[in-house]
Amino acid sequence: MHGSRGSGSGAVTRSTLRQQIADALRDEVLGGRLQPGQEFTVKEIAEQYGVSATPVREALVDLSAQGLLEADHHRGFRVHEYSAADFRGMVEARGLVIEGMFLALDAGRHTSQNLADPRITAAVAGVRRRGEEAQRAAAAGDLTVLIGYDLRFWRELSALFGNPYLADFLNRLRVQTWVCLVQHLRRLTDLRGHLWSGHTELVDALYQRDTTTARAILDEYNTHSVALIERLAAAG
Repeated sequence: MHGSRGSGSGAVTRSTLRQQIADALRDEVLGGRLQPGQEFTVKEIAEQYGVSATPVREALVDLSAQGLLEADHHRGFRVHEYSAADFRGMVEARGLVIEGMFLALDAGRHTSQNLADPRITAAVAGVRRRGEEAQRAAAAGDLTVLIGYDLRFWRELSALFGNPYLADFLNRLRVQTWVCLVQHLRRLTDLRGHLWSGHTELVDALYQRDTTTARAILDEYNTHSVALIERLAAAG
């Protein structure tokens, strides 16, 4: 019995380490420290983080499944290189997921039934604070800070719609789109004025159940983002 409990604890520890390594590598890619097309091996990453090969291999497989890395059985792994066409596809997929949330709101499900609930009010206020921080980072051209707050903003906003599977899927899509974006945005020396910052307007519209305005805000966001990436890709 004691041996079984020890084995379970080891599995939990390895699983936690696997997630920590995956998160750290994802941040390396988002931060531009791991460049598109850059190759590395399990051994190199294990030595970098001072851990065994098993959780590293598992973390790299996870990131490959999410589309952030490409696996080469003979040479290890490399950071996936995204094109402007990839970005357009991601934006389209992301829009379909978000539209599902809007339809739920239009139909009177989830958030719209509970706006008077103090817990919902507090949660919305928290999401709005994330939006304010994201807007400040966008205005300052601070891409790293913006990415962190933007991901938290959307994760917490989507959680308000009561479907954790949909929220998790949207978060994965947003991580992918950011990985694609940073591969192009890092070429700009000054990002002030280039980054979208309509977070608070969006959450305010959704809190008022004004999905018409929310859709218009997101349409502007998507048009702006796609045009920016296509321009950078063409110049690159």
